[in-house]
Amino acid sequence: MQAIVDACARQAWPAEVVAVISHRPQARGLAHAQERGIATAVVDHRAFAERAAFDAGLAEAIDAHAPDVVALAGFMRVLGPAFVQRYAGRLLNVHPSLLPAFAGLHTHRRALAAGCKVAGATVHFVDDTVDGGAIVLQAAVPVLASDDEATLAERVLAREHVIYPLALRWFVEGGLRWEQGVVRQAQGLPQLL
Repeated sequence: MQAIVDACARQAWPAEVVAVISHRPQARGLAHAQERGIATAVVDHRAFAERAAFDAGLAEAIDAHAPDVVALAGFMRVLGPAFVQRYAGRLLNVHPSLLPAFAGLHTHRRALAAGCKVAGATVHFVDDTVDGGAIVLQAAVPVLASDDEATLAERVLAREHVIYPLALRWFVEGGLRWEQGVVRQAQGLPQLL
């Protein structure tokens, strides 16, 4: 989230981050946003008896800011189909693997256990499957013989901080197009870094 806020301001995108909303009251991104004068809200999932009620509360908080795009960053909750449909085509996420490989949790552990020589991160549109949806941009990092989960995660996170702001900038500048269910960069720029 911080990388997105900073890139948007530094690169003068034709957009602004209008709100940061978290399901965790102690999320560090809330303080970062407040320091920059960005509206914040907390929709604590523990206050809701069921997922649908949480999704509705989250949607209400989001809709209060009328965003053109919703970017999930560090959001570790599965969203229901109605929520995903509500923001279809403008709900993005970043995942710490080269999707479709290693969707879900423990991506780095699983990549190491599989003997992968390359790992990475993926920015994708969200659909109603876990870590599914059309891929926008990916970044690869080598898996080193000395890697453990922490060192691999650190290098992948550094690439996430590059590709997520870039993918969002493409989105807000109209630089993405859909071709038969596949997302293409409109100017033909590489979608793998």
